[in-house]
Amino acid sequence: MQYCQNHFVYFVTNKNRTVLYVGVTSLLGERIYKHFHGLIPGFSAKYNCRYLIYFEQYDYITNAIKREKQIKGWRREKKLALIASTNPNFKFLNADVQEL
Repeated sequence: MQYCQNHFVYFVTNKNRTVLYVGVTSLLGERIYKHFHGLIPGFSAKYNCRYLIYFEQYDYITNAIKREKQIKGWRREKKLALIASTNPNFKFLNADVQEL
């Protein structure tokens, strides 16, 4: 099991905050840069999910992956409530994670 304290579950959204994408990474700043510039093919690029609105940090990648899978199984309303619990205005957090 890899211990690092730098494993993240995160949500990105589009400009109008109408689409949610949840992912997991060990390099959050780099991953958000790639989302912002459309460098990750697939769902997030197709729907212009470029803006970080939520993240959680984990010590072990296995725990982060488990949490990501849990969240992916939730209904949209529950995901929105989770985001609102720490970011009630759904502020874009990209600039806040450049060093993570």
